[in-house]
Amino acid sequence: MEIDVKKEGQVVIIALTGRMDAVSAPQFDKTVDDFIDQGETQILIDFKSLEYISSAGLQSILALAKRLEPINGAVILSDLNGAVKEVFEISGFSSIFPIYDNLDAAKASV
Repeated sequence: MEIDVKKEGQVVIIALTGRMDAVSAPQFDKTVDDFIDQGETQILIDFKSLEYISSAGLQSILALAKRLEPINGAVILSDLNGAVKEVFEISGFSSIFPIYDNLDAAKASV
């Protein structure tokens, strides 16, 4: 999995490419932990180029949300499609997180 990170205003945008599974999820965890340790609280995850997410990937996203909750942070998701969108719907995660159709709508929500 490739992780591309940029900061726009008060939001950290993390674009994921490839597969998020038990092998790559720890890399994601370290990336977001580093930003939270720097005081960032608004994390937007762009799934446009993510082809697959496993339960380990879902667990990482849930752990991120739980870590941000006590500091009034937020996890915002955008551009879910195909199998990734289906996994979010089946797991019920689509009702837990704000999900936007595209990056611009997600950024506007912050």
